Amino acid sequence: MRTRLTRRLGILPAIASLMLTASALQAAEPGAELSGAEQARYLNELKHLYLTSDERQALLAQSNELLDTYAVRAAFQVGQAERRDQVYQLSVGAPGELLIQQKTREAEGVNVAVRNQRLEVFGVDPYIKYDCPPTEQVCVLKNPQDGSPWLTIRRDHQGAAELAKALSFLLRNLQKG
Repeated sequence: MRTRLTRRLGILPAIASLMLTASALQAAEPGAELSGAEQARYLNELKHLYLTSDERQALLAQSNELLDTYAVRAAFQVGQAERRDQVYQLSVGAPGELLIQQKTREAEGVNVAVRNQRLEVFGVDPYIKYDCPPTEQVCVLKNPQDGSPWLTIRRDHQGAAELAKALSFLLRNLQKG
């Protein structure tokens, strides 16, 4: 009897491992999170939160709110020689165009650099990927056009995931025209 119980208990780690692997694969599939009822629920929550009936405006407001919440601030850059605030603001330009404004301000707040860029959304993969290297204090969201570093936020896996989700929905919405 003990042998059978020991065998059954020996199987539990294998089953747990399979379940974790399956859930990790499901979470890694971008389509699993961005389709069907989940998409409708997410968009309805955002429209309710930002008091608008326009999905695009709600997604833009959510993305900008998350960019502000997880912005790289000089106060969080402890031990770095050149500390800077790095803040982004998104807006919609022409049809199929996302405008990104990046403001970089030195810790003293004297010098401010502003950089503007356009992202043509037609023909790009709308699923935003990100990386939060363990040796860095930041997470980097990848440019959907070429996979290069695009947006930098404070190191927060959950924040990066939320922002990637909101931006993915926004890009899909902009691709509709």
